[in-house]
Amino acid sequence: MNAMTRPPQSIISGARLVLRPLQQSDIGWIDRHAGDARVAHMTFSIPHPLPPGASEALLKRADDPAREEDFWAMDASATGGAELMGLISLNRLDAGQSEVSYWVAPAFWNAGTASDAVGALIAANPFDNKTIFASVFQDNPASARVLTNAGFDYIGDAESFSVARGVNVPTWTYLRKLG
Repeated sequence: MNAMTRPPQSIISGARLVLRPLQQSDIGWIDRHAGDARVAHMTFSIPHPLPPGASEALLKRADDPAREEDFWAMDASATGGAELMGLISLNRLDAGQSEVSYWVAPAFWNAGTASDAVGALIAANPFDNKTIFASVFQDNPASARVLTNAGFDYIGDAESFSVARGVNVPTWTYLRKLG
C-alpha cells in the first residue's frame, strides 16, 4: 500500500478499554501524562521536561496520511474509566513487520492497562503483520512481563538512546510471530 493512501485507523476493542485514534481533546492529557518524568524515563523518545507543542506535534504526526507509525489512545471512558490512560503505537518496519511501543500513565500502572492494550492490538493485527517487535528498558521489568504475557519471545539484549535520560540504556528485545 502506498504511504499516501493509508486508511484511517480503526477502533480496536480490548477487554476493559478501546484503542482509538488520537483526537484534539487528548492534547491536555498527553501533556500531563507524557510530561511526567516517570513516564518519559521509561520511553525512548519522550523528552523531559516535555517541550511546549510536543503533544500538538504528535497529533499532527498521527494525522499525517504518509505516517509510518499509527498511534492509539487507551480509552476506558465507555466503561466509566479515564479517556486517556496511555498511548500505544505500531511503527511499520518492513513488509509484514512492525514495532509496538506503549506508555501508561502512572495512575494506571499495575492495573492491566498495558496488557489489555497490547493484547487487543495483537489480536486485531491492523497491519496484517507476520512479526511484531518490541524493546523495553531493562530497568522496566513490568513492561517486559506485559510482552511475555502477550506471547512475545525474548530475543536478546541491546542498547537504545533515551531522550529523557540523555544516555544509552540497556534494553531487552522481543518478537511475536503472528499468523
